[in-house]
Amino acid sequence: MPAREVPAPLLIADVPWLLYRAFFALPKSIAGRDGEPVNALLGTVNAFLAVLAARPARAVVACFGSEQAAYRVKLYPLYHAHRDPMPPELADQWRLAPALLQSLGWSVCDAGELEADDAMFSFARAESAAGGRALLLTGDRDLFAAVSDRVAVVETGKGGAVLEVGPAQVRERYGVDPALVPDLIALRGDPSDGIPGAPGVGAKTAARLLSRHGSLEAVLAAAGADGDDADAVRATREMRPRIAAALREHAPELRAFKEIATLRSIAVTRPPDRASDWSAGARAARELGMNGLAQRLAGLAG
Repeated sequence: MPAREVPAPLLIADVPWLLYRAFFALPKSIAGRDGEPVNALLGTVNAFLAVLAARPARAVVACFGSEQAAYRVKLYPLYHAHRDPMPPELADQWRLAPALLQSLGWSVCDAGELEADDAMFSFARAESAAGGRALLLTGDRDLFAAVSDRVAVVETGKGGAVLEVGPAQVRERYGVDPALVPDLIALRGDPSDGIPGAPGVGAKTAARLLSRHGSLEAVLAAAGADGDDADAVRATREMRPRIAAALREHAPELRAFKEIATLRSIAVTRPPDRASDWSAGARAARELGMNGLAQRLAGLAG
């Protein structure tokens, strides 16, 4: 029998992450028609192209959203507080990005008061529920919680290599299943989001605690955070008295950290199959003065 054809995945991208990464990685001397930088736009589109060259997609969704959801800041005021304000040169490119990405035939979704991660999670769930496959283009650790047999995080490596991070790879990297990633982030912290985690608990200890007890709530219960006599807490390799004391003292914050790291669902419509429109993208790039990108896209169209 002929091999069964694997359906093309839906590519779902974290555009804020791509824009920031490209802005600080590429020289500001890459300028458009008006002489202003277009390095973030160029790097973002090139990232899409690198993944699509290796993993042709049935459609593409480019996700935007708030830089920090208000409810997450309310839970922990220092959430994202360490980040500098967006540079004006990046803000200008941010405003241009939706139209450029739409010109390529890609759907653009804005999560509004929530974050791009939440929109990505929602599209991945919709695609999986419909029997499809989804690839998440992001560098945000939160989205490893969305990984399943039908959903993978996609990473680009040296030489244009594209890697898929599935459930087995999440377990290999972090020592927990994808569903426990928010619990892991709560315990070990996430410097990129300004989440400190539990004092004295690193990545390996957090993974061991979760492997032994099964969830953040179970870890806190084992530490006596629910009001049990602290002297009754049995010390283990993972739960030394010092760690148990830190967990008890910081239990409310750790529960807030987990809620912050837990992705929210929003109402989204699963996009239909749609091929990339390289010709229209080339015209849009040329209008911005991105002639090198325009030539590349025209070549793909040709």
